[in-house]
Amino acid sequence: MIFISACIITFNEERNIARCIQALNGVVDEVIVVDSFSSDNTVEIAKNHGARVLQRVFDGYGTQKYFAQQQAQYSWILSVDADEVVSPMLAESIKSIKEKPDCDGYEVAILPNYCGHWIRHCGWYPQPKLRLWNKEKASMQDSKVHEGIAFHEGTSAKIKRLKGDLLHYSYHSISEHLRKIETYSEMAAQADAARGKKISLLKLVLAPQWQFFNDFILKRGFLDGYWGYIVCKNSAFASFVKYAKTRQYAKI
Repeated sequence: MIFISACIITFNEERNIARCIQALNGVVDEVIVVDSFSSDNTVEIAKNHGARVLQRVFDGYGTQKYFAQQQAQYSWILSVDADEVVSPMLAESIKSIKEKPDCDGYEVAILPNYCGHWIRHCGWYPQPKLRLWNKEKASMQDSKVHEGIAFHEGTSAKIKRLKGDLLHYSYHSISEHLRKIETYSEMAAQADAARGKKISLLKLVLAPQWQFFNDFILKRGFLDGYWGYIVCKNSAFASFVKYAKTRQYAKI
C-alpha cells in the first residue's frame, strides 16, 4: 500500500484551486500547496479545503515544484497544477494502483480546455506527462524554466500510462493566453541567452511558420475548428516572441 502527496503551486488561483483540490478527495493522502504570496483568496480557499499551505517567493516553475516535493510527507508524488482537475476515470486509475504499484512512475494524458472548448489536436493532446512518481527514485528538476521529472542516476525506471485524462483549464480568454506567452517567453529567452544559445535570423523567420504548419496541418489542429486555428496561431507567435527575445538578450 502506498500513500500519495499531491503537490500544487499557486499564485492568484482563487478561480481554480477549490475545483482542483476537490477532485483529489479520496485519491491522495495529503495536499500540499506552495503559494507565491497570492493577493486574492487562494490561500484561504486552499486551507478551507484541507490543504497544507506554505508560502515561498516564486523564482521559477521547476524550483517552486521542487520545493513542494521536498515538503511532501509521503514517498509518492502527484504533481497537479492549480488549473488542472483529475477526471473521474483518472481518479479510479490512481486508486487502483495504490494497493500495489507496478511501476516507478506513471504518465497521464493532459486534455486542455481553451476558452471553454476541449482541444484534442494541435499537438496539445494527449501529450502524456509523468505526473505520479516515487520520489525515492525520481525528482522534480530544480530548474527555473524547464520543469520536469528526472530519475536518479543509475535507477532503472519502469513507467506506465494511466487511463483517464488530467483536465487542464488552460486559458479562459485569448488575452490570458497572450499574457502567459509574454511571461514564459521572457523567462525562456533570458535562460537561453544566459546559456549562450544563438538564434539565427533564418530560424527566427522560418521556425514560427513551421510551428503553425506542423500544429495546424500535420497535427490536425484544423479538426478543432476555429479554436484550433487560434491555438496554432498563438503557438506560432509564442515561438516567434521567444526567439526574438533570445536574439535581443544575446545581443546578436
